[in-house]
This record gives sequence, C-alpha cells and structure tokens, in this order.
Amino acid sequence: MRQPLHGLGYNTAMTSTAAPPSTSPALAVDLAGLCLANPMMTASGTCGYGYEYAELMDLSRLGAFVTKSVTREARKGNEAYRIVETRGGMLNAIGLANVGLEVFLAEKLPQLRKLRAAGPKIIVNVAGHSVDDYVSSCARIASEPDVDAIELNVSCPNVKDGLTFGTDPALLRTVVAQVRGAMDAKVKLIVKLSPNVADITLTARAAVEGGANILSMINTYTAMAVDIHKRRPRLANNTGGLSGPAIRPLAVHLVHRVYRAVARDAGVPIIGMGGIQYWQDAVEFLLAGASGLAVGTALFVDPATPIKVAQGLEQYLAKQGCKSIREVIGTLKLHGE
Repeated sequence: MRQPLHGLGYNTAMTSTAAPPSTSPALAVDLAGLCLANPMMTASGTCGYGYEYAELMDLSRLGAFVTKSVTREARKGNEAYRIVETRGGMLNAIGLANVGLEVFLAEKLPQLRKLRAAGPKIIVNVAGHSVDDYVSSCARIASEPDVDAIELNVSCPNVKDGLTFGTDPALLRTVVAQVRGAMDAKVKLIVKLSPNVADITLTARAAVEGGANILSMINTYTAMAVDIHKRRPRLANNTGGLSGPAIRPLAVHLVHRVYRAVARDAGVPIIGMGGIQYWQDAVEFLLAGASGLAVGTALFVDPATPIKVAQGLEQYLAKQGCKSIREVIGTLKLHGE
C-alpha cells in the first residue's frame, strides 16, 4: 500500500514506544464514568475483534478497544471491491460484515474479556436495521460481564438504510431512548454521529435527549471514486465512507460545534475521530472539545499509531506545563472571543 497519508506539513518524527516514565502528565480521562487510562482507542471496524491486531500492536496500552459492528444476524457484507485508497485517505464499503450476535457472544467476547483483563475497556459497536434490532442486540450484549460500553452505529453510509436513524433527529431520539431503557445501567451508551447531515447539532441534541452518555464523532463521509478507464465507480457499492487525514479538518470543526452547542452544557463527553495520525492531530481534537480519541485509517499505515500518539500527547502536555490532559480539553479560543 502506498503511503499518501504522510507529508501533511507536520514534523512527523515519532517517539519510541517504550513505556512512559511515571512523572509524565496524567492521560487518564473520565467519559461519563467510563474511566480510561488514556484517551486512545481503535475506531470501530478497523481492528476486527481484537485478536487480529494482537501481534501488530500492544493492545494493553490502549485506553479502550472498540469492536467492529455487531448485528443481530450474521452479514457477509458488500461485494468486492470494498476498499479503495484515495489521496489523503481511503473509501470503504465493507457493509457491516460480521459474525452475528450469537457467534460474537460465544466466540469473540471471551477473547475480549482476556484483553480487558490486560487494561483496556471494551466497547462493542452495534448496528441494526430496525429499532427492535438495536434494542434486542444491545440488551443482550449489555447483560454480559466485562462489556463497558456500547457504541450505537446509527450512521453507517455503506448499507441500505444505514443512515436512516442517524440523520433523522426524531428517529434517533426514539432508538436511543429505547436502547438506553433496555440496557443495564452500568453499561455506558455511546452514539456515533453521522457527518452526512445539514446540522449535526440537531442529531447530537437528539441523542443526548434520548439518553446517550457519550457521543462519538464523526463517522465517515459518503463519497465516490471513479475508474476513469472503465467509467465506473471503483467500489462495487458505488459509494463508500471516506476516512483518513482528508476529513480531519471537517471532523475537528464538527466536534467543536457539537461541544459548544450541545455537549459542554449537557456534560456529555465526546470521542473525537476522523483522520488522527499524529499527536498534533489529537491535540486539535482535544482543544476542540473531545475527551476521547479514536484512530482508524492510520492503523493501516502504522498499527502502533495510538501508542505513538499517546506518547506525543505526554510530551506536548509536559511542554505546556500541564499535569493532566483534562487541562486542555475544550480550551480552544476562537478569534474575536
């Protein structure tokens, strides 16, 4: 794979992946009671169920691990091609391929329990095609020990009707409220917001009113790449979700909008994602209002990215004279303020 994600204007030299000294600034974050040793986590869909990445990354160094989407019934996903590299990112149209709820509970969750024992919290991403799909799946998963949070995927642009719940505030409020009511109260509910809306603050507010404990944002942008020789879309699904550094400025902007308009006053933390590759990217999200940070596309270039980003954050905070990462979250000052 080529490396179009590099050369974006940063000094991209990375620190070593050795364990940080005990005097480093504290990276621990509290996401509505979901306490993480550091803000770094995997973005859903990029690391399978965990064990696939075990030889490529020290997963114990993550604050949390987020699974790929789990649906009530098994799904084989879309036809090939399902991933296409683009300048500054990639398009994917996987189509929520997964083993289904029962196989996940029987075969995948036991391995995730072992991972949780090593340190990271476990967040299970759940998708569905109806309110009943979401409610029944989330209730089952939330009843299992060692599941710390559920991330509601209501914003996938790669499946039929995948955006229905995530782009309609009224529908979103309904599904979130019913899921929250069916889940064990100790399990946190995260709602993943779609950027494919006219005003993301409306869906963010609907999710919070429905009972979301945490917001994660953003999911991918609906986009297309064209094979100019065949005169056809390069993805079999025609369109897919654009992720990677190309969308980072957009993601930072939307995180800041939601933080100021909804999340800050509601006391609802945000997990920021969308093009995080270097520690400088992570700092932008933190200043904009994110408390947690998820890495996705950059993992395909360097699986150790979350660990390196965490170390870069420690060095940045130390230079800023901060004792804790909490001192910089949401501190962005706009011109004119």
